[in-house]
Amino acid sequence: MRTIRQLVKRNSLLYIRDKSVVFFSMLSMLVVLGLMVVFLGNMNRDNVVSLLAEYGGNRDGEADLKNAEHLIEMWTVAGILVVNTVMVTLTVIGVRIQDEEKKRLQSFYAAPVKPVKVALGYIFSALLLGTIMCILTLATAEAYIAVRGGSLLNLEETLQVIGLIVLNVFLYACTLFFVGMFVHSDSAWSGFGTVIGTLVGFVGGIYLPMGFLPEKVQTVLKALPVLHGSAMLRDIFTKKALETTFFGMPKEVVEEYKAYMGITVKAGETVLSSEVQMAFLLGFAIIMIIASVIAWKVVDGSRRNP
Repeated sequence: MRTIRQLVKRNSLLYIRDKSVVFFSMLSMLVVLGLMVVFLGNMNRDNVVSLLAEYGGNRDGEADLKNAEHLIEMWTVAGILVVNTVMVTLTVIGVRIQDEEKKRLQSFYAAPVKPVKVALGYIFSALLLGTIMCILTLATAEAYIAVRGGSLLNLEETLQVIGLIVLNVFLYACTLFFVGMFVHSDSAWSGFGTVIGTLVGFVGGIYLPMGFLPEKVQTVLKALPVLHGSAMLRDIFTKKALETTFFGMPKEVVEEYKAYMGITVKAGETVLSSEVQMAFLLGFAIIMIIASVIAWKVVDGSRRNP
């Protein structure tokens, strides 16, 4: 365990020392925030207001607009956190790619260190730094919402969000470490990161709501962990905002809206519970960490005797 701690410390320091890397690992969050503020946020807000006007009868339009804005803000924060769990983790895993490109991995090959410990060193450093960065993002978002006069998460909800952050970061640390086994240059990893940064917003139903996408595309996304991680976070963030915004509305309208926005995920006509979604994410993570260790032994371990 001491060896793994030392490797985590070493990998974390390599990431933190490069300020530009830290900045660009947060760039996707800024892109999502910009899109939501400039265009997508207003579109989603107007959709809520229109829905309230259609089904709600005689309502206070000004209050509905304010409540809809807060609902979309909370929905957006959940999406930003999901983007961070992927992109920060991807950047930290990039340390392994740099180690290979600069021949530093040869030191590990020469040292009496088991491949599994080296692999876990990279994965746990990504878990640590990804979690810290996401918690900082959460704190910043909560401060912004407080300034805007919105309601904040209570202690129980905050702990639930942090737990989901840890689960999501762990999942992507294992997954991206596995993918990184087959990437051998920093430039290639940067290009891969650009593609992932673009895709994660669509795969998680962040740039466009789930209901806006074709049925076949939705089916594919439901088989991926990103959507389920997003949905669980959205469910926590939007719970109180939904109750306030849709007060007095038929339950069916609220449920349809939640499915349309990816707050809930359905398998057929059944809404998947948080327990099922968490089991799916955890199972996926376990599979990926086993695959990562095997890949380390097969792909990298074979280079001990080139």
